[in-house]
Amino acid sequence: MAVKKHRTSNHVTSDGYSYLTKRLLVRKAKSAGVTAANDAMNVMGFVVTVKDGWVVKQYANGNIEQLQEI
Repeated sequence: MAVKKHRTSNHVTSDGYSYLTKRLLVRKAKSAGVTAANDAMNVMGFVVTVKDGWVVKQYANGNIEQLQEI
C-alpha cells in the first residue's frame, strides 16, 4: 500500500515558529492508529476493536470473534 506523504504545517507565527492545525493533528493521529493496528496484527495475529456495538477480536486470516456487547 502506497502511503501519500503530507507536508508538515505551513502555518507560521509572526516570530517564525510553525504550529499544528486541528486538521493536521487529526490526520497524523489517524495515520498513527492505522500503522499501530497493522503492526499489532503482524506481531500478535489479531487486534481487538469495537465494531457495531461489540468488542471484537479480528484475526489475521479474516475471522472475527465477538467478545462482549457494549
